[in-house]
Amino acid sequence: MTGPANTEQLGSINRKIVADGEVLPAVQLKDGSRVQTGTVATMLLNVELYNKGERGAVEDELKLAVPTLAKVGLFTLFSPDEWIAGDNAGRRFVGEQARVWLAAQAG
Repeated sequence: MTGPANTEQLGSINRKIVADGEVLPAVQLKDGSRVQTGTVATMLLNVELYNKGERGAVEDELKLAVPTLAKVGLFTLFSPDEWIAGDNAGRRFVGEQARVWLAAQAG
C-alpha cells in the first residue's frame, strides 16, 4: 500500500525543521500506508510563517501536507471548521485547504 499524495515531496520540504544533514524517514503505518515524519512540525512552522506574512511556497507546502495530516487523523481530532474558527490566519488557511481536499475525496 502506498501513502498519501505528496509523501516523497514532503520528505524534502520537512528538512526545513531539522539540522543540516539530518533526514526524516517515511514510516509505515499499521494499515500498510507510508507517511512522512515531520509533517505536523513543518505545518506548525509554516503556519507561523504564514501568520508573519509569507505566502507562495509556504501556501504550497501547507496544501501539500493536507493529505498526510488527514491520514494521521489531524482533521478528525480538530475538524476543518475548528481550524477555520478564530483569528489565526495560518490555521484558517490549513482548515480551508483541508475542507477542499476532504470534499474532493468524498466525491
